Amino acid sequence: MKTILRSQELSCPSCVAKIEKALKALGGVQEATVHFNTGRIVVEHDPQTAPTDELVAAVRSAGYEAKVAPY
Repeated sequence: MKTILRSQELSCPSCVAKIEKALKALGGVQEATVHFNTGRIVVEHDPQTAPTDELVAAVRSAGYEAKVAPY
């Protein structure tokens, strides 16, 4: 499954690395790509192992806010 998250708080390239690392550490996440310029976070994941609320929580644990965005 592909889920799109959005964060308005990305102010530096290191933000991208922190968020991607936090998401990829979750079981069930195959890929996580953060687009710095748009604040768009694309996550390929197994929704049973890594539900959407856990994705948002992982971004929050990295120090950033995120919400689910429509495609």
